[in-house]
Amino acid sequence: MQQNIINTRDLEFQLFELHQVEDFLQYDRYSDHSRETLQAALDLALKVAAEEFAPHARAVDEEEPTFENGRVVMRPEVKKALDVLKETGLLAASQDFERGGMQLPSAVGQMCVGLLKGANVGTQAYAGLTIAAANLILTQGSDEQKQRYAEPMLAGRFFGTMCLTEPHSGSSLGDLRTRAEPAGDGSYRLKGNKIFISAGDHELSENIVHMVLGRLPDAPPGVKGISLFLVPKFLVNEDGSLGERNDVALAGLIHKMGYRGTTSTMLNFGEKDGAVGYLVGEPHNGLAAMFHMMNEARIGVGLGAVMLGYTGYLHALEYARERRQGRPVGNKDPQTPQVPLIEHADIRRMLLTMKAYVEGGLALALQGSRLVDEKKVAKTDEDREMAAGLLDLLTPLIKSWPSQYCLEANSLAIQVHGGYGYTREYPVEQFYRDNRLNPIHEGTHGIQGMDLLGRKVSMAGGRYYQELLRRIAATVEEAKANERLADNAQRLEDAVSQLSEATDIILAVKKEGQVERALANASLYLEAFGHMVVGWLWLRQALVAASALDNGGPQPEAFYRGKLNACDFFSRYELPRVQGLARLLKEVDTAALDVEAESF
Repeated sequence: MQQNIINTRDLEFQLFELHQVEDFLQYDRYSDHSRETLQAALDLALKVAAEEFAPHARAVDEEEPTFENGRVVMRPEVKKALDVLKETGLLAASQDFERGGMQLPSAVGQMCVGLLKGANVGTQAYAGLTIAAANLILTQGSDEQKQRYAEPMLAGRFFGTMCLTEPHSGSSLGDLRTRAEPAGDGSYRLKGNKIFISAGDHELSENIVHMVLGRLPDAPPGVKGISLFLVPKFLVNEDGSLGERNDVALAGLIHKMGYRGTTSTMLNFGEKDGAVGYLVGEPHNGLAAMFHMMNEARIGVGLGAVMLGYTGYLHALEYARERRQGRPVGNKDPQTPQVPLIEHADIRRMLLTMKAYVEGGLALALQGSRLVDEKKVAKTDEDREMAAGLLDLLTPLIKSWPSQYCLEANSLAIQVHGGYGYTREYPVEQFYRDNRLNPIHEGTHGIQGMDLLGRKVSMAGGRYYQELLRRIAATVEEAKANERLADNAQRLEDAVSQLSEATDIILAVKKEGQVERALANASLYLEAFGHMVVGWLWLRQALVAASALDNGGPQPEAFYRGKLNACDFFSRYELPRVQGLARLLKEVDTAALDVEAESF
């Protein structure tokens, strides 16, 4: 099967050699699986991605959904691909067997989704939002809500969304104005406007289930007054049949730079008597409930950024191997044949940078997925609690680091193509446009940085942060014993030391009450922290690769040597960024605070 979505050798290496997902097969939840069944699921997902999703990725970019007579019209290939997804069982791959799922370990289930994202992120988004919304209902909803809404969503009959953003408030959810009035029968009537609602309207499914944040009449101000409501596009009768159209109107479509295959909508709730909605969970606890879906979505955003960067890298690699241009710098004879682009040092540097970013980003996303499973099935309460804490700590990184650096990989893919990369004749420009959304949605870099530095690093008295540093130190010590990796280990240790000092200084300033000053450069802290963690994951990859070279591994030797080369590159070229940023962060500089708005 011809595809430029993933290097299957790297996928096998990351899942089975680095992250050792087979370890989870000892637990009851996954005991029905074997290495063969996990591989079969991945093979199926890659086949569907390559044959059903990838072929129309360009078409839905060029012919994005349109708003005609109050309804959404889109290319038929989207529904066909999503129907195949339902028929294969991949829509609910990680769900329980009794709910029609494959009950896969999270890392494998996430990669089944990730392969679809790499093939066609616009079409996959409809399925991804649906599963996230269904999981939210399964976690926070009543038994009736699970049966009436979540189960049809898992079966692919209903699709789902999350409705947070409002035109006046953007990411400031504490300022939302959507109101929910009790109707006296256990339901509510919602009135308000939501914007940038991905997959907010379409005709791909029988129904759309909106998860909506709003305020009850007695709600306190700010984020503590937000409740969560389930609002279907069509009301659902007790027997599961569809009733009348709810008071949810499509006000229009938003036209985007990329990600064009997914409708981005403006929705009006309650233009008439009010949209019928149902409270999910406890009153005024909606934001905490919604974070279940938002955190899942943030990990999905990070993986999506990885996969868009990854496919861009593979397309650039293929082009560099095939395109002949120029000659070695020492060859002055114009009569000699031109050489492939990959023979030029600067092209190799760009390819190596892309490899370091996308394979490092994949390791980061899968590290998060492994923690999802440890949180569920680890043998002791202490191990499960630690996995949950580490996952909370790493979630801002999983969302934002790939969104920044795998996007940079897409930029480099255009550069490798030269002038052709800037044209629509090659897909790398679309990958860049599609990926440019990921640094924005589900919380910008600034929001993720403030979450990391303002809350996650110091939560539980810094317990999870210290455990992460302990695990990094253990890897460093192991690598120091390997002559091939000792220098890389020292570079990582130096970076950790510098960033740890910066962290202590910033937290001390925050403790003194200078919160705004402490968080002024939170996004730079996020960048440095992400590089530190990815540097750790590259050192771990190198340890596995070195062992495979010494003892024999399942992949070709050239593959493992490539891992060692990429670790060298990340350690020498990328880890110095951590030290540079750490020096700046230690100053707790106020340049961004000092400049007056009128001075720009």
